[in-house]
Amino acid sequence: MPNRIASPSAIIAGGSIAGLAMGMMLRRRGWNVVIAERSAQELSGRGAGIVTHRQLWNALAQCGVDTDGKDGVALLERVTWRPDGSVALRMSHPQVMALWDRLFSLLRNLWGGEGYRLGCELSGVRQSPGSVIAEFADGSEIEADVLIGADGIRSAVRAQAMGNAKPLYAGYVGWRGMVEEADLPPAVHAELFEYFCFCLPPSEQIIGYPVAGDGNDLRPGHRRYNFVWYRPADAATTLVDLLTDEEGVSHNLAIPPGKIRAAHIAALREAAGNILSPQFAAVVRAAKAPFLQPIFDLDSDIIAQGRVALIGDAAFVARPHIGAGVTKACEDAVALANALAGNSNVPEALQAYQRVRLPEGKRIVQRARDLGRSLQAQMVSDEEREAAILHHTAEAVMIENASMDF
Repeated sequence: MPNRIASPSAIIAGGSIAGLAMGMMLRRRGWNVVIAERSAQELSGRGAGIVTHRQLWNALAQCGVDTDGKDGVALLERVTWRPDGSVALRMSHPQVMALWDRLFSLLRNLWGGEGYRLGCELSGVRQSPGSVIAEFADGSEIEADVLIGADGIRSAVRAQAMGNAKPLYAGYVGWRGMVEEADLPPAVHAELFEYFCFCLPPSEQIIGYPVAGDGNDLRPGHRRYNFVWYRPADAATTLVDLLTDEEGVSHNLAIPPGKIRAAHIAALREAAGNILSPQFAAVVRAAKAPFLQPIFDLDSDIIAQGRVALIGDAAFVARPHIGAGVTKACEDAVALANALAGNSNVPEALQAYQRVRLPEGKRIVQRARDLGRSLQAQMVSDEEREAAILHHTAEAVMIENASMDF
């Protein structure tokens, strides 16, 4: 027999930022919530830098998070560097750069220990007119009024309840890395560290910005510099090679950082010296363990079915150029919590949520696709080529990237 949670009740599959934000918003409205995280260990170190938006801080406030102004590095300007090391463009653009770990820890500590279960891998979903049952790989079952999938791009909830919409490879990868502030050469530190910086070689893009150090250390000299370098990678050739480790094992969707072949890291550093500005080349050389992120997006036609709903990357995955992943997930949580609070009929509430967030998710995915057209290994239409030209100028990149004002 399933373990029935007293109404109003929710099971949330996924204990990352999206799941915790969803759980806090419901719990603050009087709901009984169980968060089921598939990892057997507490989540930590699962992200790097995050570009924040006003909408994110507003959503976190609805979770009860008090950020007290000490949760990121505040920047005032953006700068684009030419490959020769000169400034192409500079503009004012205040923004706060935070760490995934910091935002996760704020929510995780606020939630506490009760109702957060590790090692819960979803294996099935059953619905009835009055409830939904989540089945887990260990044989346990939980019954509640609603099941919310906050379990990411490989969502088991999506696969079980709504058909398995497939992530689509975008045609390029992001090389990511962190450099300790103290390890940056003084001249590079002076030119890069206090700004959100860009360099735009043909068909490529690198961005960089400062974030806090370990333990959210914001003291000068103790912070870190975060970068993402987008590079085209053909799906059938280059990507397969990048995802193949030293033992010849090919990985799907992503390769663990420690498995990346040394030859690929060496080639990355050599390419940095050849095509990036000297400032960014120095950053890439100083990064001790760059890791690889193939870029995917996911567009859904259904994010609510019966008593099951999807939020965050389980619902839509946008390419990273808007910097909207965490913000969109938290806004999904706000919309779903409001819908459930406004209608005691759960299926009707979920349909109301879908009417609000489905078009917004599609809008964000399309916008991110437009911003990334110039980075694809292949372009198949005149529309893609026109978008690539339009969105790859220094002015366009600086105005449009990591902005939700569109």
